[in-house]
Formats: sequence, structure tokens, C-alpha cells
Amino acid sequence: MSFDEIEATSTSFDEIIERRGTHCAKWDKMEAVYGVPADTGIAMWVADMDFRPPQVVQDALQAQIDHGVHGYFGDDSKYLAAIQWWMEHRHGWKVDANAIFTTHGLVNGTAMCVDAFTAPGDGVVLFTPVYHAFARVINAAKRRVVECPLTHVSGRYEMDFDAYDAMLSGDEKMVILCSPHNPGGRVWTRKELQGVADFAKRHDLVLVSDEIHHDLVMPGNTHIPMAHIEGIEDRLVMMTATTKTFNMAGSHVGNVIIHDPELRARFAQRMAAMGISPNSYGLIMATAAYSPEGAAWLDALTEYLDGNRRLFDDAVNAIPGLKSMPLEATYLAWVDFSDTGMEQAEFIERVEKSAAIAANHGTTFGTGGESFLRFNLATPRARVQEACDRLTNAFGDLQ
Repeated sequence: MSFDEIEATSTSFDEIIERRGTHCAKWDKMEAVYGVPADTGIAMWVADMDFRPPQVVQDALQAQIDHGVHGYFGDDSKYLAAIQWWMEHRHGWKVDANAIFTTHGLVNGTAMCVDAFTAPGDGVVLFTPVYHAFARVINAAKRRVVECPLTHVSGRYEMDFDAYDAMLSGDEKMVILCSPHNPGGRVWTRKELQGVADFAKRHDLVLVSDEIHHDLVMPGNTHIPMAHIEGIEDRLVMMTATTKTFNMAGSHVGNVIIHDPELRARFAQRMAAMGISPNSYGLIMATAAYSPEGAAWLDALTEYLDGNRRLFDDAVNAIPGLKSMPLEATYLAWVDFSDTGMEQAEFIERVEKSAAIAANHGTTFGTGGESFLRFNLATPRARVQEACDRLTNAFGDLQ
């Protein structure tokens, strides 16, 4: 793809694409969930983007539609090769094709890991606040959520492993890491990742590293795959996907990558027992996305998202009492309202009723999220500007 083509792709992110009335959870459910008016509200909650995926993905789907016969998917060698190419070229990580499992997205991948590697009553460790679906599937599987709260140091999250060691009771079997972190936007350092690995080894835990946001990293930051940390392979499960990177969440395709033979066999047995096989359209989309064309589109996207981040942070941080956590990765701003002195109900009401913005409530992410709301910035810049103006007005009495 030429520079001019990349520039053209970048400008397309400014296009307002109407998603209301399209069975879109983010826009069509915000009134039912948050009471934000469907016609005038701004949906900034569900973590998908308001952008079309790369044209190469659209073309691949169109070719399948034009063919017109939609049967079972067969030879997956190109799909597996595309995953291997992407991980090596974008992340310096060599992946064995035999280690790759395809699940119905990574929430399903998480649930499959819980099912394969733990038993009812076992503890599963989460570093909270963290992506809310983890706790949901753990609880639904009759396992126990063990919250190890992140510490808030100088406006960013850090880990306190001495404290975490003292919190465990001995019946924990798994730890799930969100890397990069959702909702805080941290890109964990190598030292921090080594700390997680050592923690997992000390307590004999299977380590599931959800790296779904690993491609959405802001300039100046570098994501390190947990697979690059030495001495952890015998307990490591990696989870990746095209869905967040290329805005294809509706395809419900994710990859669970396991190099350890014993863990791989246990996971394969549960996959077989559940009768899980992949969605052919998701495989077609993923194969097309993991390509040079997809890489060029992603580079333009991250530059655009970084512009949205700077616009939003400048506006929010100018409102007394509000603080947006520095965003190193993802497109999800994590805003702290604690210095307003308001109770949770009051700042939520101002955001939802006065500003007419639907944002995720911090409490759904577990301990430590009580004073926060999460805002999705993956939308055209004009809409981000409108959200900033609304927030400034909603908290205008604090100026």
C-alpha cells in the first residue's frame, strides 16, 4: 500500500457511519442499559470501533458472497500461516501452527481456559480493576474470583506482588493477565511481566495472558508478549485475536495459543468435548486482515487514535476534579472522578443525563474501579470533540 493510499485510509476514519438500527449493541442498547437517549446520545461504552475494517477484509468477504456457496471451512493452512506471519512481523514472536486453537472470540477462549484448567470451587486470580467479562465467566463456572487490586501510583497502575502473595489461600489454580491492560491502558514492562511470571510459578498457577489489545499501542510504547518471558512456557496460555485490532468483533474469532504439550492436550480435549469449530467467515476475515494491507491500515489507525487520545485527555484533564489515566494502549480512556468530591451516583448522572454519554461504570471492572468511568475513543474525531464539549458543560460549575 502506497503512502497516498495510507493517507486516504486515515482520513476515512473521520467518516460518520450510522450504526443505529443495525443490531449494534453499542448504539442500539445504550438507552436500555444507561438511559441515554438513542437519538441524541453518544455511545462510548462497548469496546468496538465506529470504523470500517481494512478494505482487504471487505474484499475477502465480498469474494465469498460473490461465490455464493457458504459451506464448511476446509484447509486452514493460509489462516494459520497468516497468524504466524503477523505474530513474527509485528511482535517478534514465532508461533508453532500446531499450538493455535480457534475459539468463538476471547471471552469464549477465557471460559474454555477456566473449564480446561480449573475445577468448581478453585480460585482464579484477577488484577483488578480489569475487563469485566473475566469475572463473569469465572463466577458462571462456579469458580472463585480472587481479586488482587492494582495500586494507583502517580496516576498509573502498578502491581504489588508482596501483597498478592499474602492474599492467596492455596486453592487458586489460574491467574489471568490483561496485557495491555483494560481498562487502565497500561503497557506492562518486562520487569512487571517477569513479576507476573514469578508470581504464577510461586503459586503453581496456569497463566492466561489475554493480549487482545496488543496491536493497539500508542506511539512511544512497545508491547512485550508474555511468551517472550523466559521460564514460563510450561504454564503459559496466550490469547490473541484480530477482532479488536481490525474492528471485527462480530466475527467472534479468537486464538488460544499453547506451546506446552500437556496444557495443549488438556485444552484440545475440552474443545473436542464441547464440539467447538470455527466460523468460516471469521477465518476468512482474519486471514485477510493479517497481511501487509492490514498492517498499513493499522499504522494509520493507531496514529488517528493517538490524536483522539490527546484531544480527549486535554479536555478532560482541564476539568477540575477529573483525571484521565495516561493511555499507553487500547482506545479506552479510564477517567477518575474522585477529586470532584462527588458520590458515584452524582458523577454518573452528570455524564449520562447532562452530557448524554454512555460510558462503562467503573464498578463493573472490580475492586478499584469505583471512582472511574471508561470512555471508548475509537470513533470519528468530531464525535470525540462533541463528547469533550458535553463533559465540559456537564461539569461546568467546577470550572
